[in-house]
Amino acid sequence: MDVTSDAVSYTQSPEPLDVLPPTAIESKDSLHTRTFYSDVPQNILKSNDSVILGVDEAGRGPVIGPMVYGISYCTREYQDKVLKKRYAFDDSKKLTDPVRRDLFQRMYTGEINQVGYATTSITPCDISSGMLRFPPEKNYNLNEQAHDVTIALIQGVIDRGVGIEHVYVDTVGPPATYQKKLESTFPNIKFTVAKKADSLYCVVSVASVVAKVTRDVLVELLKTRDDEVIGSGYPSDGKTTAWLRSNKTELFGWSSKMVRFSWQTAQTLLDKNPDAVSMEWEDDFLGKGSQSVSAMFAVPPKVITLDNWYGE
Repeated sequence: MDVTSDAVSYTQSPEPLDVLPPTAIESKDSLHTRTFYSDVPQNILKSNDSVILGVDEAGRGPVIGPMVYGISYCTREYQDKVLKKRYAFDDSKKLTDPVRRDLFQRMYTGEINQVGYATTSITPCDISSGMLRFPPEKNYNLNEQAHDVTIALIQGVIDRGVGIEHVYVDTVGPPATYQKKLESTFPNIKFTVAKKADSLYCVVSVASVVAKVTRDVLVELLKTRDDEVIGSGYPSDGKTTAWLRSNKTELFGWSSKMVRFSWQTAQTLLDKNPDAVSMEWEDDFLGKGSQSVSAMFAVPPKVITLDNWYGE
């Protein structure tokens, strides 16, 4: 890596992470959603300059692994005079994996020491249990989950004594509707909700890197052996679908720590599994029309019901 003037320029790939991100360490063994907050930089608490905050996510579409929401916050002066001029922050999808990891590592090891950050890692188990709530009208869809996590992260920064002037958010759903919701929740904060905010606003680019690196490391930590190939977790990734096909079990398919059962990809692979054990649930017999797990499995020669479960 060469440093010319005051700007960091990458002439070759940075080294792999020396230390795992604390955002990933906090969440790696959890079946349920976890949130991590960095310490608040002292210059932010002491500064009279306006504080801005960015919000972005990683992993909305994958069938494997968590959806991670990341936020970053700093003074507007630090963003404009340091982050924009010295570092290569951008929409995380435009950066290579080594560059993303190097930038985040500079944050949590202290070089970029005037930026606070936080993440919430929404686990596959919690995503699916929300989306498959019964009855269907009580479903907790992904947009609602995303909105609630964003609001909680912002509130968490406020509770730590940070006076936020302006929040920039990469949109989930229609920008105008989402912005109005946030403004009604935090009437003393100005909001800008926009598509491609991670490319338009540097503070959102930083949040994008935080979220993406955290998710990538968490997916890597799901491996049970070093040579296991999980892929990116997206349904369009052939490595991911190959892993799903080769790791199905007869009873419940996959670990709910890894796979989002509410995704059509998982549903389809379970439906097409000729060796699956069929399950019949009480709701099926009550005529409620529930989204029962039995619908996810092919019909076997023998059916296990609640009446004979403990006798098997």
